[in-house]
Amino acid sequence: MKDTIVRAAIHPAIGIARVGNSKTEFYIGPEVINPAAQDPGFYRDDTGALKREAARFRVYGYNAQGEVVRELSCADADIEWQVHLANQKASWYQFQLALDIPEAVAAPDTALRNSDIKGNDRKKLLIDGGKISISGADQSGSKYRFDKGHFFDKPVYLGELQTQADGQLLVLGGHGHSASVDDKRATTFANNNGWHDDTSDGPVTARVSIDGQELIVEPAWVVVAPPNYGPLQKSVRTMYDLITDVQTQSGLLDQPETVSFSNDIMPLFLRMSNLEWVNKGYATQFGWGGPQYFQSEALLAQLGDGSDLFKELRQQTANMFREFKRDGKAPQPWPWLYGDAMSVPPADTPRQHATVTDTQLALLQRWAEGDFISDYDPSSQSPRELCDVPLQEQPRMLDQAALEFCLADAFHPGCEMTWPMRHASMYMSEYRIRHRRSSQAVPNYGSLLTPDVAVSEQGPLYAQSAGDITRWMAVPWQTDTASCKYGYYAGYGPKYDPYLPTFWPARVPNQVLTESDYDLVMDESAPKEQRSQAFNRRDDWFRTLGDGGYVDQINNMIHHFDKMGVVETRKGPSDGLFPTTLQVEHRDLDAIATNQTFRAKSTGGEDKAEEDITAIDKYKRFPKGL
Repeated sequence: MKDTIVRAAIHPAIGIARVGNSKTEFYIGPEVINPAAQDPGFYRDDTGALKREAARFRVYGYNAQGEVVRELSCADADIEWQVHLANQKASWYQFQLALDIPEAVAAPDTALRNSDIKGNDRKKLLIDGGKISISGADQSGSKYRFDKGHFFDKPVYLGELQTQADGQLLVLGGHGHSASVDDKRATTFANNNGWHDDTSDGPVTARVSIDGQELIVEPAWVVVAPPNYGPLQKSVRTMYDLITDVQTQSGLLDQPETVSFSNDIMPLFLRMSNLEWVNKGYATQFGWGGPQYFQSEALLAQLGDGSDLFKELRQQTANMFREFKRDGKAPQPWPWLYGDAMSVPPADTPRQHATVTDTQLALLQRWAEGDFISDYDPSSQSPRELCDVPLQEQPRMLDQAALEFCLADAFHPGCEMTWPMRHASMYMSEYRIRHRRSSQAVPNYGSLLTPDVAVSEQGPLYAQSAGDITRWMAVPWQTDTASCKYGYYAGYGPKYDPYLPTFWPARVPNQVLTESDYDLVMDESAPKEQRSQAFNRRDDWFRTLGDGGYVDQINNMIHHFDKMGVVETRKGPSDGLFPTTLQVEHRDLDAIATNQTFRAKSTGGEDKAEEDITAIDKYKRFPKGL
């Protein structure tokens, strides 16, 4: 019978939580791919602290035909959740380079972090929050806190669980606290010995029974990541795009039968255009008034027209996207983002830069040839809340929404997850990470992890346990976030472009519209020229870290990450001279004003002097050559 539930599944398949230093306040992460903008100040509490982002998990019941019958609640089913969080960063291997690319053999050896800690003492490096179970409605409290793990002898809080009125699960991560065991300063972007942070990851499972009948439940995973400083930004290639490509190329997902302009093609253009609020190079080319302003309805209508009239426009536009075999190491093709083998000076490799996935490139070529559905409708409205999504589409929407706000650009190493996610062996089913059984022994790979071992059948890219996803990331996360500079600093120098290429502007902004410039743009009594100058003058997001050198800045980020600006949506002026909505940097100015560390002058972007970064290992990846 169609209404008979025979199995259940947890969605999203991979949920994303984010750290924040607010003591009590949090918000729930995106559950639709185009959520509504939040009110100004939403991401901070009354003290100016950053709220945590909670990952919300739901259980859906399916019939024998694989159709969704309904979302299950604690009113009509017995649901017991279990989550295991751990942080393995300090006990895992260093990040030098993604180990699945040819250039990895030329990078420094991938040795153990904290290699001076030997034998059983290495257990002190693993922060294991343990397994916690929770059930029922509106549950919270100290017994659901992941505070049993230690770094050496220091307790580390990794987060907590709560349930809502219908029994849905909330997973909250840590408070963004990072520290060293010996109070030494951090000195590098990814491998600071003696340091830990409170990010984590692990399996999410549930026992579900209806009328005493227990169901098979597909499990999920949760990743606790750094804050999102650009909440409505998406990179050109998202983690959802990457996993979709991995599973399409491996045969787990079918090749797309049709190409939809609105769903498959237009999002690529809109993402590049939207990056105007976080990178001035993107703003100049793809932003308001730029030559390729993809938010223009007139341009989108042409690109979405399947007739031969615009075939040449489609072909030229599709060919602008980078293909490694065709374009080599040229920096001009889209997207203007650094790649996995980024180095300074640029190495002789196409992976100095990023590309979109093979699946996306194939869709672009089909679109260029006119093999697509011309479904562009400027009046269409994407669902802003999950309740607006048809029931059958809700599970996939949850899976997609969580991953579309995660990066899949330079795995160097990245923000939320990194290069292992592009291996089909990591997954048990669509978008679901393969879980390691408790009876499976954890292999020992020795003092060095070589590329050959890393990608072998005996390597770490198969069944996963708590902490296995985030262990590849930087420790602490703040040092890598503070190292993610852009063209003027990290690559070709000002003779090429002061803002491009860039690392991860969708999560770690580069240049932003400040509140003072926003106020001038909104002043319709001010001269148009002054307003235009204010609109186009983007300030350096990193200025909040002060005027000191690299080591000072990465340590400022550790201790004051909450002071960094969050790019929010604001209402634009009504006179039609500027966009109807703007994205504006919001900082806790009162806290900054009382802290001498952050009294750094505004730079106005192009006035900033170039920094010598040749000794910073984030950028000098091949000290012995490629």
